Amino acid sequence: MDEKTFERDVQHNLGVQEQGPEDAHEEGHDVGYGTFVLIWLALIGLTAITVTIAGINLGSLALVVAIIIAMTKTSLVMNYFMHVKFDSTIFRIFILVCIIIFLTMILLTFTDLIYRNPLL
Repeated sequence: MDEKTFERDVQHNLGVQEQGPEDAHEEGHDVGYGTFVLIWLALIGLTAITVTIAGINLGSLALVVAIIIAMTKTSLVMNYFMHVKFDSTIFRIFILVCIIIFLTMILLTFTDLIYRNPLL
């Protein structure tokens, strides 16, 4: 028995299956170029809105609007260009947990401003 046959038999007995690149995704996600162009145009439009809002004096509301637009752009990029929309549910939950932890850390960092004494 040669080494290759022995290795194949051992893998078969252990339940190891060879997986090629074509087996990496079980279901297809055919997104046409039209969808990518629409997402790209939406990102350009949202960027134009962000630049326009920055020129308008909205006071503290400007930051809220900018963050909402940035979150919208982030979700578009993650869902379509990073293909998160087509990934498994556990992977999406993992990403959501990471985002929640990140936002919690940012929120805790900004709570320092509430308790900071102004310089006299």
